[in-house]
Amino acid sequence: MTILDDKEPPLATKAPNPNFDSAASTLYMPDQEHDSCGVGFVAQIDGRPSRAIVADALSLLARMEHRGACGCEAETGDGAGILASLPTEFFARVCREEGISNKAPLIAVGNVFLPADEEARQKCRQAVAQEINQHGQNLLGWRDVPTDPDGANIGSTARRSMPVIQQVFVGSDDSISQDDFERKLYLIRKSASKEIREDSGIEDGSEFYVCSLSSRIIVYKGMLQTAQLPLFYNDLREDDFASHLAMVHSRFSTNTLPAWSRAQPLRWIAHNGEINT
Repeated sequence: MTILDDKEPPLATKAPNPNFDSAASTLYMPDQEHDSCGVGFVAQIDGRPSRAIVADALSLLARMEHRGACGCEAETGDGAGILASLPTEFFARVCREEGISNKAPLIAVGNVFLPADEEARQKCRQAVAQEINQHGQNLLGWRDVPTDPDGANIGSTARRSMPVIQQVFVGSDDSISQDDFERKLYLIRKSASKEIREDSGIEDGSEFYVCSLSSRIIVYKGMLQTAQLPLFYNDLREDDFASHLAMVHSRFSTNTLPAWSRAQPLRWIAHNGEINT
């Protein structure tokens, strides 16, 4: 504890911080910069998507393994993920290959965790379709997300709890703006999640989780180690999967158990564990 004597000037009259330039247009101080804690971000400031941004972000993520955690089973991670801007050229190709219409003015793609039970999975998909229709938007189709658990060498704990991972494609109506479309997508996600989790007739409905549903960004994540993420999700290795920004996270759980749904990043941000409380 510091005791101030009578010679100490009051706070309001102390000398200004010598590092602060009142004439500058920013408060950024290079000498005050510190490394982040388990979170990484890469961006192309001119907004042009490139494969290099994704590659750099995945390389950055692999170097944050020390920030994550695993149990006695080293091949099962506490969680890792990447958030990227929606790779439009990649998904245009995917739609052509999968026979999914991409004629809507705006298209959103969502990564969705679904129950392993086929009947429960179909009920979840029906609930999502119903909410899309009720909010005046268009269900364009579903796609199985290509994954490679063997190639990624994920552990038995991660395998046992692994959901079925699919992508839902949603098209906007003709008159809606992108901001309004994003609001509709938010309502679709929240309404579908609430309905499914409160429906006692859907077995394992708690396994339903929407990683992201947006026309702007997409999230790939899982109960994985950092280096396993691009090995598990084949999409992340495709040459036309490009982005102008990417945020990555290696999770270390401080007060919750590992789970596919709890892996970072969240739908718009990532954070270190301390704010979980």
